[in-house]
Amino acid sequence: MTTPSAVRHLSRPASFPSIFCRGSNRLSSTYAPTMRPLTLDLLNPTVAKVEYAVRGELAIKAEEYREKLKEGNHGLPFDKVISSNIGNPQQKGLEQLPITFTRQVAALMEWPALAELAPNAFPKDVIARAKELSQEIGSIGAYSHSQGVPFIRKSVAKFIENRDGYPSNPGHIFLTGGASAGVSLLISMLIQSPKSGILIPIPQYPLYTATLAQHDGAALPYHLDESSGWSTSVESIEAAIQKAKEEGVESKALVIINPGNPTGALLDEATQVKLIELCEKHSLVLLADEVYQDNLHQRKSHPFTSFKKVVAQTQSPVALVSFHSISKGVSGECGRRGGYFECTNFSDEILAQIYKMVSVGLCPPVSGQIGVDSMVRPPKPGDESYELWKKETDTIHEALASRTKTMAARLNALPGVSCVDSPGALYLYPQILLSEKARDAARQAGKEPDAFYALALLDETGICVVPGSGFGQKEGEWHYRLTCLCPGVDEYVGKLENFHKSFVQKYGV
Repeated sequence: MTTPSAVRHLSRPASFPSIFCRGSNRLSSTYAPTMRPLTLDLLNPTVAKVEYAVRGELAIKAEEYREKLKEGNHGLPFDKVISSNIGNPQQKGLEQLPITFTRQVAALMEWPALAELAPNAFPKDVIARAKELSQEIGSIGAYSHSQGVPFIRKSVAKFIENRDGYPSNPGHIFLTGGASAGVSLLISMLIQSPKSGILIPIPQYPLYTATLAQHDGAALPYHLDESSGWSTSVESIEAAIQKAKEEGVESKALVIINPGNPTGALLDEATQVKLIELCEKHSLVLLADEVYQDNLHQRKSHPFTSFKKVVAQTQSPVALVSFHSISKGVSGECGRRGGYFECTNFSDEILAQIYKMVSVGLCPPVSGQIGVDSMVRPPKPGDESYELWKKETDTIHEALASRTKTMAARLNALPGVSCVDSPGALYLYPQILLSEKARDAARQAGKEPDAFYALALLDETGICVVPGSGFGQKEGEWHYRLTCLCPGVDEYVGKLENFHKSFVQKYGV
């Protein structure tokens, strides 16, 4: 019988290098490797330019504290970390629960046999919805159409038609892995060179500056007016366009976040018309980020109007992309990664290029697409699930509106703090006055003044917020963004108040 050692000997090629030692998988000491390690200078240089404050330094430190709290003698001055840095409604520790209808449909799509194994556990309309979707989709473990399940895109089109009173073409709708995926795709397609710019509001959601940095495009800031409730000024945008032109940068698109993030500001129709006219004048693509359209705290006095509706009303030729998501509103299904964008006034040639690009990713997550269907087709009056759905959604709206109002009032009562009472979205964005002493301490720590404040807040209370320097702000102003999702408003805001008062006592105002 041939022994294993003989096999090794017989199978060794005559040219087998002597640097390999028998019985060892390591190179001998006579071999000097020439491979250089992967270092930052070998990466795409745009990667180093990308910054994303929402999950930046403070969020990383908050996670370290969260792990430390699991230790018996952690020595921290708080017993829990409150993640107020991100609009993540269903994160651990918050009160916003999933919508039952959405989760029941999702459960039956994951395991259709549940409908037979537990027939009394699901309302009849949920079972009917799951069967309908199953017939269209099949297994959710399979790829869907790259643009999204055609049946669900038709449902989205119907939702848009019912909302706006104008038709929508399912062929112009792309389902996505959250609205962020659609935003990134469109920006990447619009940037032709480093001299291509996108107009973005300041303050803005950092996705826009991060994506522009990644694709080597220019961020063209225009400032919102805090003194008038973070309103959008056409004159400010015109000035930004002119400044870009003087610097040799071509303005390609205008980003509008409505309701605003981080400000919560809501546009009126008159302003929307002016913005559309500005886009026509300068041949700008209008990117309308409308993911907070269902987060309205003053619905009767401050209703939401989509840009799609205004474009249709005015018969404008402007190229419009409208984004929506299941991550916000009453859904709060951030982790499912579901969203869509609708293209208006786009040629077939451009739509074909968009389709080609989404095809590279094969398809958006099917579970997220099912979440989109539940968002745009909720239970109707008379359906078995309707009463519970109505109760759950009303509760979410009322709680968020109440928290926002209470938090704004109490923050405004603090010395050196001013806070716009947001009519929409999930956040407040208070401005804080910081003394020269506080600014000196920040400089010594190598931090922006509002980041210095926010880090101190985290260290003393466990509350994680995002400094305004991560969203952009005027020179000499400082803000921070916090969510209005956190439960126990009295305790939560009480910690903010006590910290601010001690900070002012230490550094002045």
